[in-house]
Amino acid sequence: MLTLAVESAQKAGEILTHYFEMTGLERTVKDDKSFVTKADTEAEEIIASAIKRAFPKHGIVGEEGTDHNPRAEYLWVVDPVDGTNNFVNGIPLFAVSIAVIKDGLPVVAVVYNPVTNSLYTAERGGGMEYNGKKTTVSNQTADLGLVSFGPGGAEGKRLLNVAFTNASARFKTKRYFGATALELAYLARGGTEAFVCLGLKKWDYAAGTLLVEEAGGTITDLKGNPWTLEQNYFCASNSVVHDDLISLTAPLAL
Repeated sequence: MLTLAVESAQKAGEILTHYFEMTGLERTVKDDKSFVTKADTEAEEIIASAIKRAFPKHGIVGEEGTDHNPRAEYLWVVDPVDGTNNFVNGIPLFAVSIAVIKDGLPVVAVVYNPVTNSLYTAERGGGMEYNGKKTTVSNQTADLGLVSFGPGGAEGKRLLNVAFTNASARFKTKRYFGATALELAYLARGGTEAFVCLGLKKWDYAAGTLLVEEAGGTITDLKGNPWTLEQNYFCASNSVVHDDLISLTAPLAL
């Protein structure tokens, strides 16, 4: 499954690279106010078609509408362009994100940025790799660390009023990149120290959370309690900074 996920992500990446920075690329605003483009739909179709050929009994759920056999034992969760707002504005912070879920847990994960040719992969119990080499989270402390935030829906205002405003008291650097899959991948490879998810969709974070876990990171709910994939309010870290992170996120818990 990992081989197919990688190959599909790379093929989808070729489509995204073709459309990236294209003048006049049409975009549509969905009900949730997010953008969708021809690149999104073509990339998802490529991935879904490959999965159906190789694993016809598997299920697929995609951000752009794919809903195939969702009660299957193995469910592929696909975001063809995580970070579409960045993509349509010519900002190279976006990725193809593919996860395979079994028994409520991600067992395979691929996050791929075709612009930088950065490939992040993991299989449950097998560790995490960045461009084919095993890697782990950093051991950096919060006073020298970077925390990024991913607010979904109407959570942007609450994020700014609480966590983002107070983050400087604990962390050296704070960022809002607008590309959840990549933000979790950066954390997993040791590039950042923490990430906060507030109300995002499963296809935004399913692959990235497995990368973090397999790289030795910690994921909990916003108060530090055990976390499951169905919870879309959570915080992830390199473990070293987790107590500092919880001090920021606990007030945001619903």
